[in-house]
Amino acid sequence: MNRLRVGIAGLGRMGRRHAENLAHRVPQAELVAACDPSADELGWAQRHLGVAQRYGDYAEMLAQPDLEAVFLVTPTTLHAQQIVDALRARKHVFSEKPLSLDVGECQRVEAEAALQPDLKVMIGFVRRFDTSFRHAHARIMQGHIGRPLMVRSHTYDKHDPGGYFVRYSKSSGGIFADMSVHDIDSARWLLGGPVVPARVFASGLIALNEGLREFEDVDNGVATCEFATGEIATIHASRTMAHGFECLAEVIGTEGRITVGGEGRYDHVMIADKHGVRHESTPTFYDRFEEAFLREDTEFVQTVLEDRVTPLTLRDATEATRIAMAIQQSLRERRVISL
Repeated sequence: MNRLRVGIAGLGRMGRRHAENLAHRVPQAELVAACDPSADELGWAQRHLGVAQRYGDYAEMLAQPDLEAVFLVTPTTLHAQQIVDALRARKHVFSEKPLSLDVGECQRVEAEAALQPDLKVMIGFVRRFDTSFRHAHARIMQGHIGRPLMVRSHTYDKHDPGGYFVRYSKSSGGIFADMSVHDIDSARWLLGGPVVPARVFASGLIALNEGLREFEDVDNGVATCEFATGEIATIHASRTMAHGFECLAEVIGTEGRITVGGEGRYDHVMIADKHGVRHESTPTFYDRFEEAFLREDTEFVQTVLEDRVTPLTLRDATEATRIAMAIQQSLRERRVISL
């Protein structure tokens, strides 16, 4: 079997998930290198994954001559430059979302990638790889609900009393840029592709995490995006749920509607006891999308090995950033932002 020799940069919370997939669950990948500034994380890669080549410096990993592709699971502020560096080192690139928090940086990556069209670059919008979301998208494209007109999408995280999201907010770009970028991308995709945003408006509040005020962020918010051809998307975000993680996308068309998710079910078990009738919830986003993350990693590797067109484009990633940052601006300035 032809296998793609891959290196990974970033072995934190999500980096470990991608690394485990590449090492053990993607047959056509061979994880040959890992990079992280933390010696502890590199030690984990050696002990648990058997990665022989370990680097504290990203440039040194890129210089490894037999490395064919890199996975970037690093802080968002590093993505754009790290993608450019990888392309100039003649490596294929998968990067976690978002591409950048700066539209100009997104466009710089697009321009660099255009110079080397034989190299594959893909940003990880995982909902496009989820079985249920793909089923919904296929039905919409087949015309089952007529012309899609409106999307209602939400992403809700379980409240974290430890304050992780407050600390992360300093560099995340804000709740809409970090969480809702998934809703933004999936809304455009479910509406049929390259819809162009016309204007956005957002509002939000702090319910439990007062530390977010320092970063002009909120823990609950709502945004509306109007597109130039008339479609509308409304997006809800929350980081204060008591029960766990859930996400929903509802698409309304001229002849019906399609809904994906919304109940946050862990499985199909229902419990009936003295407390009532209930089901358990997915505790985190990874529990909900574990198989989608694996499919995302697998399809990127196959895209490189079989020289396919990537399932989504850098322009999709740029548009997601453009809309998300306009929503963040609207939240801060409490006004409609035209694009």
